[in-house]
Amino acid sequence: MSETQKPTVQLIVSDIDGTLLNSDHNLSERSIKALRAAHAQGVKIALATGKAAMAGKTIIEQVGIPMYGIYVQGLLLMNEDGRVFGQQSLHPDIARQVITYADERGFAIIAYGSDRLYARSITPQVRDYTVPYHEMLPEAVGALQNILWNTAIHKLSIIGEARAITGLRWQLNAQLNGKVRLMQAGLPEMLEVLPTGGGKGAALKTLLKELSIKPEHVLAIGDAENDIEMIQMAGVGVAVGNADDKTKAAAKHIVASNDLDGFAEAVERFVLPEPAPIVTSPQEETPS
Repeated sequence: MSETQKPTVQLIVSDIDGTLLNSDHNLSERSIKALRAAHAQGVKIALATGKAAMAGKTIIEQVGIPMYGIYVQGLLLMNEDGRVFGQQSLHPDIARQVITYADERGFAIIAYGSDRLYARSITPQVRDYTVPYHEMLPEAVGALQNILWNTAIHKLSIIGEARAITGLRWQLNAQLNGKVRLMQAGLPEMLEVLPTGGGKGAALKTLLKELSIKPEHVLAIGDAENDIEMIQMAGVGVAVGNADDKTKAAAKHIVASNDLDGFAEAVERFVLPEPAPIVTSPQEETPS
């Protein structure tokens, strides 16, 4: 694609951590300007994250424009006004099986409800994988199994040493045999357990139907396994420079890293109009 032949982008869908935010979990001024400029020319914006809606609210308030939300790995969808228009939850029996197995092996577990997070207790692991990522601190409720039949749980995040998480993923996959979807979102120390059919890609399909936008008019950008489906679906699929190899292979375009404003680069290249050329009048020309 030539830089002078930009696609008609009607929707920008961006992952948050590792993509829109830098390594300090902050949003750069260049990215804020790019978001505002795209919105000003009528482009819709959607945040797509494994985090709860509160993390999106922080960004929306900072930028000052309305955005759609694909939250909790696509298991909770919100319109620009904050109204929920789609959600999926884990079956209590399946959630109980996973929690019990992981509990017995010493893993920390965070359960995601619609607007609250839950944990057995607030350990350093639980704090380190929520608060620095602009997540709310989970509520300490004791045994998570006790809340499953009166609280809808969208997903479980299981935290542990990276090698142990790799083994746990294999073990749960063998035990559950397709009853859940197991996913990692750029953090080798965390495994996420979703309902089957859950994910950012499925959520993006629902959002496109809601907005009557075709996939070819979407710019999707991300950095990890959980972003691959939406990147492949989009007409303009972009990976930031810090993305893993599988995500880069799935993308049509690769931009700078999240610490070098890769998100803003993608919006400037594929969405925003070219700056007007500088024309020098004859009187201003310098004689040779």
